[in-house]
Amino acid sequence: MTYHEMHPGVFLRRPNRFIAHIEIDGKEEICHVKNTGRCRELLTPGAKVYCEKAASPLRKTQYDLIAVEKGSRLVNMDSQAPNRAAGEWLAAGGLGEITNLRPETPFGDSRIDFSFQKDGKPCLLEVKGVTLEEDGVCSFPDAPTLRGAKHLKELAQAVSAGYRAYVLFVIQMGDVAYLRPHWERDPAFSQALVEAQAAGVEILAYDCHVTPSTMEIRNPVDVKLEKIS
Repeated sequence: MTYHEMHPGVFLRRPNRFIAHIEIDGKEEICHVKNTGRCRELLTPGAKVYCEKAASPLRKTQYDLIAVEKGSRLVNMDSQAPNRAAGEWLAAGGLGEITNLRPETPFGDSRIDFSFQKDGKPCLLEVKGVTLEEDGVCSFPDAPTLRGAKHLKELAQAVSAGYRAYVLFVIQMGDVAYLRPHWERDPAFSQALVEAQAAGVEILAYDCHVTPSTMEIRNPVDVKLEKIS
């Protein structure tokens, strides 16, 4: 997936979830933040960021905050990017040969990110974007998510109904060690993930090749579900 007309900048502050003040070309700009998560470990004053210029000059904010440098890593923090990248990855054969790929498929009381057919069997796949990393270890979620736990339970129900079901964690950076559920921050989601795997839901994690203007799913990453005491 590709962005257009990218501009480097320096993060100044984030007064609320939706906007950030960024210095771009020597001028302080109010930018839309395409991620309502906390992202406190990413958005630190002075951090180098990359913003996409809005296509419409009539928009209230003229830039979208897309990526941020964290040490030696470039992290894409656009919450819409994982689904876009996952759609491209699936269509290109990331899970092997599939047919009837569709986004936003109703199941139970939810809309699951993708449905498709594989080896003659109906499949559902839910995507989770990951931006929280410390010393190469990625954790999900960065804030409690009742919706995420609900999706896992419905995927487990889908397995019982004859589907093949997946959770795909798209790690929005490269060169990480492994992914773990964030037991300390969201024990309910973490336990639901363990139970989903026991029910037959396939847990996948992949890192991404990230540049200021692109993000592409790349290599599989180990998933460690156990709680560390």
